[in-house]
Amino acid sequence: MESQDLAVAGGSLTLPIFPKNGFLPQEDPDRVLTTRPELAFLDEIGRDLPSLLQDPGFRARVRELDIPPWPEPHGPEEGAREETLPQLRLYYLRLGFLASAYVNQVSEPPAGLLPKNVALPLAKACKLLDRPPILSYDGYALYNWKRFDPKGPIALGNIDTIQDFVHLYDEHWFILVHVEIEAIGGEALDSMRRAYLALDGGDSAGVTRALEEIADATWRQVAVLRRIPEKMDPALYYKTFRPYIRFFEGVVYEGISETPLSFRGETGAQSSLMPAMVAFMKIPHRQSALTDHLADMRRFMPREHRDLIGELEALPSLRDVAGPEAFNEILEAMATFREVHFGFAQEYINKWVSDPRGTGGTPYMTWLKQMIDETRAHKILV
Repeated sequence: MESQDLAVAGGSLTLPIFPKNGFLPQEDPDRVLTTRPELAFLDEIGRDLPSLLQDPGFRARVRELDIPPWPEPHGPEEGAREETLPQLRLYYLRLGFLASAYVNQVSEPPAGLLPKNVALPLAKACKLLDRPPILSYDGYALYNWKRFDPKGPIALGNIDTIQDFVHLYDEHWFILVHVEIEAIGGEALDSMRRAYLALDGGDSAGVTRALEEIADATWRQVAVLRRIPEKMDPALYYKTFRPYIRFFEGVVYEGISETPLSFRGETGAQSSLMPAMVAFMKIPHRQSALTDHLADMRRFMPREHRDLIGELEALPSLRDVAGPEAFNEILEAMATFREVHFGFAQEYINKWVSDPRGTGGTPYMTWLKQMIDETRAHKILV
């Protein structure tokens, strides 16, 4: 990731470039595969996937597919070079959906083997993207949206999904709520930049103004998250599309490894937003199975997101120069966001299952409560 040097307190601070769209792609995601004509059929399968999954013969159909691998790069990293990255992301999205649909087809017992015609091209694409070979939050949400009005906002009412597992609008809504939250996160990241610029200039008032902007953005994210129940029924979520985003447990990737593999499923814990906020605010979460889990979740984030979080962790704390009210307001908004998430986890998941693990394969209820308490404990006493 690019960076710029700033002098801070007589030293030098390397400040990352904060992307304008936050952790969403900087340009709207590609909707169709145009790199090679023989890849176009994956768009059609993606569009038809909710209907295809109604057929008990779906897996047999998938095993017959001839899926071309991503074109061989001509040099180091060329397979993931900037000009083809949007297409590679879409290719990964299509194959990730197909793999999760195959393994977790709702009407059938879970599959213990992913056939090589899917496993090999998926693994290759994911290697180029420096990520595990399973559909994660990036493919399910970050790359999975389009605007009705290209000049309009990335917001509910002007966005829709590119691909889904089921015909229900509930799944669209679930994904799109996350997309708008991520879009607002771009404003928070830009305010982080301004906070550090103000710190460099010895402008404590400027630091506080930037923190007020971050608090405002975070409260708007809370408001969007609270809209989940408007168009998403808990029973339908649990029974219809949640199974498709669950973790893989003991799945043989044919042609890759004879040893069964396990990977965490799609989960909001793979979003880089909260980890970036935690890094920026320097919230000291105690070492535990929770922190180990969150560190492991970074493997499923895009590499550039992992890099930005790491750079934020290395930057100095603003706590001693920030206005206490603004600093504490961010923490309260973060804690409230987690509380709303906690409530939805109870309503949409916990009351329906005996398995305490979420889609990412973790005991989320206990951990969410710990995150809330430790966030509020970081407030400045006034």
